Amino acid sequence: MKPLKSILTAALILVAAQTFAQTDKETTLRIVKDKTYTFVANTAIPMSNTDINKVLNMMPGAQGGGSINLTGSQYDVRITPDSVIAYLPYYGRAFNAPMNPSEGGIKFTSKDFTYKESKNKRGNYTIQINTKDTKQDNYNLTLSISTTGYASLTASSNNKQPIMFNGYLQEPKKKD
Repeated sequence: MKPLKSILTAALILVAAQTFAQTDKETTLRIVKDKTYTFVANTAIPMSNTDINKVLNMMPGAQGGGSINLTGSQYDVRITPDSVIAYLPYYGRAFNAPMNPSEGGIKFTSKDFTYKESKNKRGNYTIQINTKDTKQDNYNLTLSISTTGYASLTASSNNKQPIMFNGYLQEPKKKD
């Protein structure tokens, strides 16, 4: 009886997850194909050592396990065929820090970048974006996108330890 209850609970959770998906499959396929979408970050997961994770767990919004809740913030990465604009926080070890604290985080606009897209058997996408023209540091962004629009982004560079973000894809807002 107990295994049957577990299976039914898992099935209910999967159905609910599909029901509350961020985008439908056709929308996700279209915006990824058009290379015009926004990744909205909900959670930041620093990939740093245990000392930094201990400090991060004491911060407001920490969820334990080193993840930081970003829900309700305006952190995102906007991707169009001719530009990548990133506005993300950074938690971790930076090897070269900017002198101006307002220049911290992962904030850049790139017009010179490579964009490589691949799709697996299940229809999930992996997008590789490598910037070439950002001021102090070039970034390698790896975006893993599910068919329902949920995504994870890993950002790495030469001057910072990698960091991962979980979130979702959003269609660009239509101009009136």
